[in-house]
Amino acid sequence: MYVERSILGRFASASRLSNVVAIVGPRQSGKTTFLKEQAKGLSSYVLFDDPDVREMFDEDIKKFESQYIQADRPTILDEVQYAKDPGRKLKYLADMGRRLWITSSSQALLRKETLGWLVGRVTILTLYQFSLEEFLVAKGQKETTEGITSRAIDEHMRYGGYPKVVLEEKKEDKETLLSDLYETMVLKDVARAFRIDDIAMIERMSLYLSHCVGNVLVYNSVSKELGLSFQSVKKYLDAMEKSYIIARVQPFYRNKLKEITKQPKVYFLDTGLRNAVAKDFKISQESRGKVFENYVFSELVKADMVVKFWLLKSRAEVDFIVEKGDRAIPVEVKLKSGGAEVERSMRSFIEEYKPRLGFVVFMEGKQDEVKKNGCTVKFVNVPALISQLKGI
Repeated sequence: MYVERSILGRFASASRLSNVVAIVGPRQSGKTTFLKEQAKGLSSYVLFDDPDVREMFDEDIKKFESQYIQADRPTILDEVQYAKDPGRKLKYLADMGRRLWITSSSQALLRKETLGWLVGRVTILTLYQFSLEEFLVAKGQKETTEGITSRAIDEHMRYGGYPKVVLEEKKEDKETLLSDLYETMVLKDVARAFRIDDIAMIERMSLYLSHCVGNVLVYNSVSKELGLSFQSVKKYLDAMEKSYIIARVQPFYRNKLKEITKQPKVYFLDTGLRNAVAKDFKISQESRGKVFENYVFSELVKADMVVKFWLLKSRAEVDFIVEKGDRAIPVEVKLKSGGAEVERSMRSFIEEYKPRLGFVVFMEGKQDEVKKNGCTVKFVNVPALISQLKGI
């Protein structure tokens, strides 16, 4: 079953304007499926997991061009980051007028030594796991009610948005697919792409982070907990982030005298993957609030939002600050909304920055809105949050 993806419009524009379009994003998020669907069988497909393909690309780009590149149609180059020196060779093909659609499940493709060759020649798009909207389409859910939406969010948060996992019916098989996918990501995307040999330490760090979602990441504490040097901690985190396992969220600050932390928060890009790492598919009560916060973060990212967080020395904190142009929109996450009550931290942000709009997003509650110091604070569920932010 093919599910239409939300990046379709941007891809159509990019493929008209650029000879080279790169689709990057997590492994098994549907990049190749998406490109093959757009090509409708009229493209050539080349997989760089094949050692013969890599050898010819690495050793003689003109032979590779003759063997694999079609003159009158796009060529899909899948997982091209595994090749040697791909930037220079992709530039040659682009300058020869070849239409290339390339994929990568690692940001290794985005390193400056690759992108430097492709400036002005490539458009880069990111394809994440299914958003809630795409999840509902995959489930054949054309219309929703409050109950249907609530159950969909619960399943989506529990097992995530990887297309193959979403389309699998049995819970046990979903869990197996996620566990296998995580092992593949560690071995191929983290270890292989970033030349990290200590697989056991990557797994230890993943487990540690799975219990720290939504927390400010203090690098010295991580170093002590895991027995790693500060430099190794940064290296491992960079590799995991560039392999689309985790994301670090930076603090929002304009008043540098009051907003003191420069340490990021950490989230998983997919809550299903987080639950697989933590072996917590039932989502324990103690972690449920943080996992829901992680879920809201992942939906914001899939909607192309610029996301930060806000923290004061006084410990006043707003979970997310969404930046839209020059606007900073506070978003507070709650499992249950017990009425239209704006808490102290949100009030502090409103007093300091005077936004016109803010949100409290809940898993259970009733939609409402109140005014605080000229700011309209809306109490909404996840679909309403994303829809209204997109409309700004």
